[in-house]
Amino acid sequence: MSSLEIIIGNHQDAVDIPVAWLTALEDIGESAARMAAGFAVTEENSLSHLATLEVALVDDETSARVHMDFMELPGATDVITFHHGEIVIGAEVAMRQAEEYGEPLGREILRYLVHGLLHLAGHEDSEEDEAKLMEAAQEEIVDKLWQGGLAGKLS
Repeated sequence: MSSLEIIIGNHQDAVDIPVAWLTALEDIGESAARMAAGFAVTEENSLSHLATLEVALVDDETSARVHMDFMELPGATDVITFHHGEIVIGAEVAMRQAEEYGEPLGREILRYLVHGLLHLAGHEDSEEDEAKLMEAAQEEIVDKLWQGGLAGKLS
């Protein structure tokens, strides 16, 4: 995998996301992408070809619109991944899920970033066995990054 620049933008104001979180996620982005590439399903995947990845944190309204426009599914969602190099993260969904599972919001956003990276590495989660494999890889990466110093930066 070549060098990957990750640009994270906060395009919503429904959830308070500190600018320092965006910077911390950008700083570990290439490491996260390399870890995701280590779990690649095939050698030829979107992640191996990208030079830049744009990540957009959006509100429920925007998430629902993108979800319907591109996947023909109603409602806001956690992560939508476009193989041309864009990940859309639902910030309000992340907030609700973090509260429901007793997780820090920063860790939930990290989880969604990693989830998107794994999609770019060829993972799918529409079938139960695929979803289990993807979730195991996702949680391993999230745990390593969180324990590796992100806990202090995303809390």
